[in-house]
Amino acid sequence: MSASQERYATIAIILHWVIALMIIGQIAGGIYMHNLPATSLKFELYQWHKSFGITILLLSFARLAWRLSHKPPPLPANMPDWERLAARATHIGFYVLMIGMPLAGWMMVSASPKDVPTVLFDVIPWPHLPGVPRSEGAEDLFAEIHKILAFMTVGLLVLHIAAALKHHFVNKDDVLAGMLPLVKKRG
Repeated sequence: MSASQERYATIAIILHWVIALMIIGQIAGGIYMHNLPATSLKFELYQWHKSFGITILLLSFARLAWRLSHKPPPLPANMPDWERLAARATHIGFYVLMIGMPLAGWMMVSASPKDVPTVLFDVIPWPHLPGVPRSEGAEDLFAEIHKILAFMTVGLLVLHIAAALKHHFVNKDDVLAGMLPLVKKRG
């Protein structure tokens, strides 16, 4: 097997880490800004949160397109079937969350009776989703979905990181090295 087949492609690695860091930042920022008093700072933080959320959504579509058109490196041959299934389910779960959470946020903003415009990075006007009912009830529903998806993302992140560390330190295989550019292959 060639080195390129043992590691993820550079594009996949970049998308993985950029999206991962943005999601972690979004979760931390969301927790921080949620409890702030209504000030211009809170408004500005929400605009940035929406900007990064839409960016994550667009990058996630790009990542999904890349993944569907490029085969990832194989999992270790000695990996049990249940771990293969868990790895596949985790990756599918991440795609659902990387797309679903920003969509839920976008739906929440679109449903808000306040009709606050979204301007990505203070430059690009972003429309509300058409057909989303505008009411406090709809806004609250999408806010709750957005929050639940955030908690699910945290849980999946913890599981994903624990599995990567298990592969590296317990199994002593190259699963982590295939996605982390600074970690050398063992073989």
